[in-house]
Amino acid sequence: MHPLRNCALAFFLLLGFPLRNAAQNHWIGTWAAAPQAAIKGRVQTFHNQTLRLIVHTSVGGKKVRIKIANTFGDQPLHIGAAHIARRASEADIDPASDRALKFHGHSSITIPPRSMMISDPADLDVPALSDLAISLFFSEAAALTTSHVLAKQTNYVSAETGDATAQVKFPVAKTITFWPFLTGVDVEASPHSASIVAFGSSLTDGDGSTKDTNRRWPDVLAELLQKAGGEAAELGVLNEGIIGNRLLSDTESPRQTGGPPPLGAVLEELGPALGQSGVARFDRDVLAQAGVKYVILALGVNDMLFPGSFIPQTESVTAQELIAGNRQLIARAHKKGIRVIGTTIPPFEHALFRDPFYDRFYSPENEKIRQDVNTWIRTGGEFDGVIDFDEAVRDPDHPTQILPAYDSGDHLHVNNAGNVAQANAIPLSLFHSR
Repeated sequence: MHPLRNCALAFFLLLGFPLRNAAQNHWIGTWAAAPQAAIKGRVQTFHNQTLRLIVHTSVGGKKVRIKIANTFGDQPLHIGAAHIARRASEADIDPASDRALKFHGHSSITIPPRSMMISDPADLDVPALSDLAISLFFSEAAALTTSHVLAKQTNYVSAETGDATAQVKFPVAKTITFWPFLTGVDVEASPHSASIVAFGSSLTDGDGSTKDTNRRWPDVLAELLQKAGGEAAELGVLNEGIIGNRLLSDTESPRQTGGPPPLGAVLEELGPALGQSGVARFDRDVLAQAGVKYVILALGVNDMLFPGSFIPQTESVTAQELIAGNRQLIARAHKKGIRVIGTTIPPFEHALFRDPFYDRFYSPENEKIRQDVNTWIRTGGEFDGVIDFDEAVRDPDHPTQILPAYDSGDHLHVNNAGNVAQANAIPLSLFHSR
């Protein structure tokens, strides 16, 4: 080493400065949920109550932080206290793991409208594939304007009896099956670690899977990565699916409430909760995630199914429009050095909504669009990798419909076994380049 460099090294060591290099630990996501606006007419309020929210990790770490979102709020959101711990069972926690969370050094925080806040890091051994309990106390009235609707997870609410964030046995007054305000949990991990974002609609969000079992395909992918070991086990999997989400269009515009009755009325109620379009929310839900190196794109099915059902037929899309939307996301991800993996769209013949009377989703025209888009995904060469969900779950004797063994019952969403089949169709070699 050059003498001057030796002197500089000794000088920095004498002053006690840490030596830094490119190989540092960094933050990656271990769990996430996309924020959604409230369902019309169903905005509830929490006051002097504590929520205990259960999340299932994908990757482990020794430090942890959480993200709380007021994304769709038009008033400040006040959090009186927040704790995180490993869950023992149901709403109860392991007391040795309980950690009070702070925000810029304070135990309480007010989050401005349309904003998100990240907590300060807390020392906590977070195992992969484990359950964490995040407790949030609302000392002031908090209107539930931002949540994740399809949690497929039992969460817990106290009575209006004050701060219960540190209680080992949580005083459950009622349960809920959504995640209010909580949108992410990150862990500090090794320099080789990274996040995979699963970006999709209800097929990714877990509709059709069994509550409290963590059988969404991103959950199963996380299990497969942990089982593979090595650098694969240092990959977090973040589920940014939103039920009813579309690639190209928001589902919030008043112009979209004129669909055929009674489905048009359904969309008028649910519309805001179905989210901004994939192209609109991509920066927030993918590019802004901690440590993201891969995104799995799984949007487009609702762009085909909604016109003529929930919304006017005049809003129909073409295969080329869906391809153009995917190309836009590929380009935006590549600018950030993120690898993009495409997924084929599974079949949906006989797909229905709530009742066979609403069997309006399938048509030969929609099937032609699906086939054209899938052909481009498989053969276009524009993705960094491809996952063939269509092949994984279709009925080989009737390839326009889901295999009955994988059908959740609505002929659109797969059940637990179907989610496992989809995860097993993902080549883990796709995630070796980083």
